[in-house]
Amino acid sequence: MSEMLRVLQWQMKTGCADALARAEAGCKEAKRQNADLLALPEMFCCPYETAEFPRYAEIEGGETYRRCAELARTYGIWLSAGSVPERGADGRVYNTAYVFDRAGSCAAKHRKMHLFDIDVKGGQAFRESDTLSAGNEITVFDTEFGKMGLCICYDFRFPELARLMALRGARVLLVPAAFNLTTGPKHWELMFRAQAMFHQVYALGTAPARDDSASYQSWGHSIAVDPWGAVAAQLDEREGAQLVTLDLREADAVREQIPLLRHRREDVYSLTARAVDSNKGEDRHEQF
Repeated sequence: MSEMLRVLQWQMKTGCADALARAEAGCKEAKRQNADLLALPEMFCCPYETAEFPRYAEIEGGETYRRCAELARTYGIWLSAGSVPERGADGRVYNTAYVFDRAGSCAAKHRKMHLFDIDVKGGQAFRESDTLSAGNEITVFDTEFGKMGLCICYDFRFPELARLMALRGARVLLVPAAFNLTTGPKHWELMFRAQAMFHQVYALGTAPARDDSASYQSWGHSIAVDPWGAVAAQLDEREGAQLVTLDLREADAVREQIPLLRHRREDVYSLTARAVDSNKGEDRHEQF
């Protein structure tokens, strides 16, 4: 297992007709810089507007899915393909993140669990639930670098989810996200530093670049935070890229020096993850 992971975060404008071409440009740059993984932003292929999500939604295996798989395979990289609007077999629309391995196989799929329904006084109002449905899976997947976790934007505000991913072995959490000009200045860096520190993981948030002509203004500032909670790299609001090298032994070292996960009082409190398989009629519980 390799302990050094090179990640290129690709902060691009979203909603553009040439989104897949822009994603391919990121793949080319990742290959040029010898990155192992390219990370794209939330909803990279469509406008960030609730009314637009159903219009752009594709089934799993649709054009965007196939093209991303092809890009990962062509350039021989891991591709965290931001997120896309997915139309499920049930007809509902989900905000869905896919990760493809170097061979172009889908290694992970996460449907956003927590829908962003807010109305900040003097700030921004937004209701994802007007057109989106929520997923219900905690997503941790295997790679040649060990286990990684995957969630989307608002999901990362919930410490229970990050803790469950860490307890399932994730040392890196990939978070395509699009904070706005109200929440971004207040909470973006704070949240990533806190989650990385509390769960002793590398936390990578990849955001859309700001587009002054869009109705939803992204904060940008794609960020990489180490397991001590220190910012390793952060962009501004403009289109750009940053390469970060993660020494995954650092996560192990921090967990050994300050053993938060071992010192949890499981005799007093615990976390329970519930998984429901509607096809099999199963309802499973996993205790942590």
